[in-house]
Amino acid sequence: MAHLDIIDPIHDFVRVYEHELALVDSPLFQRLRRIRQLSGAHFTYPSAQHSRFEHSLGVMHIAGQAGTALQEKGILNSDMLEILRLAGLLHDIGHGPFSHPFEEAMLGKKIPHEEFGKQIILRSEIGDILSQNGYEKKLVASVAFGESKHQYLNEIISGALSADMMDYLLRDGYFTGAEHARIDHKRMIQSFGMHRGRLALEHSAQHSFESMMHSRYQMFKAVYFHKTVRAAEMILIEALRSAADELGLATTNFDDFVRLADEYVLSKLISSVSPELERARQLARDYQDRRLPKCVFEKTFTGRAGFKNIHPEKMRSEISAKSRVPEDDIFVDSSATPSIPLAPSKNESKSLVLITKKNGRQTAEELPISDIPIVSAIAGYMNILRVYTHQKHRKKVEIAARSIIGDAR
Repeated sequence: MAHLDIIDPIHDFVRVYEHELALVDSPLFQRLRRIRQLSGAHFTYPSAQHSRFEHSLGVMHIAGQAGTALQEKGILNSDMLEILRLAGLLHDIGHGPFSHPFEEAMLGKKIPHEEFGKQIILRSEIGDILSQNGYEKKLVASVAFGESKHQYLNEIISGALSADMMDYLLRDGYFTGAEHARIDHKRMIQSFGMHRGRLALEHSAQHSFESMMHSRYQMFKAVYFHKTVRAAEMILIEALRSAADELGLATTNFDDFVRLADEYVLSKLISSVSPELERARQLARDYQDRRLPKCVFEKTFTGRAGFKNIHPEKMRSEISAKSRVPEDDIFVDSSATPSIPLAPSKNESKSLVLITKKNGRQTAEELPISDIPIVSAIAGYMNILRVYTHQKHRKKVEIAARSIIGDAR
């Protein structure tokens, strides 16, 4: 089968077959080159300039390795192996500019990127290319977005053992220089199995899983939720939210969507002459020039506890009133993520299926996450509440924030 080998710093070589290359060469996929994987992280980690494009190739590569391991064990056939690769390649096709901050800004204005990605696969030239090459686009979409009837296929693309997470931890660790993301993904992939429809792991690779969960947790603390990274993303979110309607950011038209990439949207924001977008323009300039607000208050909860009664906009108003600093100069950020990745169903992952081989026989057990000490210690949610303001208001806002939310539960 005709193919192209792409040099990649994470996987050495990523093989792309002819029918996959037709997808990669399409404008909707090429657009991913113009979307940074980590949006605001490059303001703290200058080399974090990598894009959704190479990440998608990496997920296809790892999903293919996982499929090959299952094929060698008689679990998967070659047709489903290729469906897995295609699902991995297209799993991020619906992401908007700036990736996750865009999702936060468009909350309630636009359908989630997974749902839009599904529409792209089913209704655009992406789906046409799949069909022309003999692949069922509905099946590819179902595996890419966790809706296949075969649960173990869904779990290879998203979840606690996913190709998606394995690639982004390796790739983000490499390009940020963070040492937390060293994972033994090849060990886990070769240990993959299947039990009662679920993706399973050989017992001997349990320590590799534990290490990966800990690496992910540390990457959220050190990179994804870094206070300066979030400062940049927060002013960007506010700018995007203000400009969403005027710039047509919530479009579902494929031709318009192709243009929505990081620098294009930033340029449109900064060059806008609309009086209604004056503040959004200034925030976009601040983002571009790295004029970021400073964090004056931070409170972190992990485990089952969380911010049950925290409403950032209400809190912002209260801090403004108490400090007598304008609301526009105060930013409240509430960042939260499950410490263990959600299952493809979007529910919390509660167990890991472990396979043990002894005397030619194979047994399996469903091990609750709570029974894995190093993983249960971080299970639940990581919540970080921060208050930011500009340098000249730091003391007043800090005193007000501590007075109002210092003991928030």
